[in-house]
Amino acid sequence: MEHIRVKVGDIVIAHDAPLVIQTMLNTHTSDIEQCVLLAAKAFDEGALMVRITVPSMADVDNLKEIQDRLRALGYTHPLVADVHFNSDIAIAAAKVVDKVRINPGNFHKDFNIACQKLTELIEVCKEYGTALRIGINHGSLGERITNLYGNTPLGMCNAALEWIHLCENAGFKNLVVSLKASNTLVMVEAYRLLMEQMKKNGIAYPLHLGVTEAGSGDAARMKSAAAISTLLSEGIGETIRVSLTEDIVNEVRVGNYFLERYSLKKPSELKSLSIANKGEVRQATAVYGPFADREEALLCFACDFGKQLLDRKIDSLKVSFEGFDEDFARYAVDELLQATRRRFYRPEYIACPGCGRTMYNLQKALAQVQEKTAHLNGLVIAVMGCIVNGPGEMADADYGYVGEGGGKVSIYKKSERVLCHIPEEEAVDRLLEIINSRL
Repeated sequence: MEHIRVKVGDIVIAHDAPLVIQTMLNTHTSDIEQCVLLAAKAFDEGALMVRITVPSMADVDNLKEIQDRLRALGYTHPLVADVHFNSDIAIAAAKVVDKVRINPGNFHKDFNIACQKLTELIEVCKEYGTALRIGINHGSLGERITNLYGNTPLGMCNAALEWIHLCENAGFKNLVVSLKASNTLVMVEAYRLLMEQMKKNGIAYPLHLGVTEAGSGDAARMKSAAAISTLLSEGIGETIRVSLTEDIVNEVRVGNYFLERYSLKKPSELKSLSIANKGEVRQATAVYGPFADREEALLCFACDFGKQLLDRKIDSLKVSFEGFDEDFARYAVDELLQATRRRFYRPEYIACPGCGRTMYNLQKALAQVQEKTAHLNGLVIAVMGCIVNGPGEMADADYGYVGEGGGKVSIYKKSERVLCHIPEEEAVDRLLEIINSRL
């Protein structure tokens, strides 16, 4: 099978190259000073690519200015333009930066025009040496694909294959593909389906891995670790982003753990392991340690057992960590069972990390929602920054809190918007009222 090597500026993304760690800025593209500062911090931490949203044609000029200033400071790693809903912006951005990410589900509402625009984009990419990422997201596949396949891993896979074939027919292979979801089961299945099909076709493009809208804290880290490590352990994935509703430097630090583990071959801290049947339950017993810190302990544990739980090779875990008490061990097990969708012991939160399209304090809102809904075990609640990551991509959520801009928020039940234009300072309480009225 041919493995495509993708050149992005001074970086190569390839099956035989080290894992490439990425992040995305969570500030407005018009704030050039802040973008330069955050991108520099990310590069200093070890990111090899930084993605920036480009919501308007004016932001293409801002993107160029950000890139020029970074290069003047000695930062030569590539910037990636993130474009939604406007194919002309993608075409313009491809003349400026080393890589453009598009989502076929919203590249253009008319599929025939979308194909024409993709051809234009490819010609610009060829001329300027620009790489392209086809970024498929669960929940934003577009009406045509969902009518054919549903909002499913198969739909995600076939959407990607369709656009891969369009690129190949235009003679373009400088291509990376992603199939992201907030649901770890959906994410893993979609990538496996695509990898299987690429093997059948005899040509494998680099895959960018990530659990989208993972949220924050331990839960987001373990969810990301369980899914990403499952695929990396199978030889699937050449580049990753760990999406956290936190400081972007934290994304890079967690990403570096995967680089060390899977490219630099850092060993697990697992000291002993046994698996036994407890009636109809297959239970693993493990002893771990020592660890540098709590984060490393949770990441290592999730990487070691996420795949077995996702694939139902085991059903439960009994674990101890050197240097941590029994409460921590029980908590780690509960979080991993939740991350792999085996057992819910608290609400599940879907939250995007924020970007230049976010018009409110997303991290603060998520913390407030978590505080006021912590008792609602089993509910899936989404906190989303804008319309791009809003109603569509919170596909698994029972309830959603979606920023409109201008200090206003919409509240959703499933895909139905039940309240709109709610002042931000009232929105969390109104969300709770809606949830309580429907329990």
